[in-house]
Amino acid sequence: MKQRKIPMRKDIVTGEMVPKKELVRVVRTTEGTVELDPTNRANGRGAYISLDVEIAKKAKAKKTFDRVFETKLEDSFYDDLIAYVDHQQARKELFGDAK
Repeated sequence: MKQRKIPMRKDIVTGEMVPKKELVRVVRTTEGTVELDPTNRANGRGAYISLDVEIAKKAKAKKTFDRVFETKLEDSFYDDLIAYVDHQQARKELFGDAK
């Protein structure tokens, strides 16, 4: 049986290529708002970050998404991102690869 190709995306904090399932997408919508995109289908410019709390904290410290999306973001966005990544990381450890 032929193996399926695994889609890879670049983590904007570390610069590593990672399987898409191990990342969360953050999108700047056409209205100019920046938000998490758990469905990976929202319209707009997307950027990916690993499901790792330490990497999310690095993104907050370096204001990575401010630079990538060329906008000023509130600290509450980064706090929400860290909470979401923490939740998804715990869920992955609890249930394995099933989403």
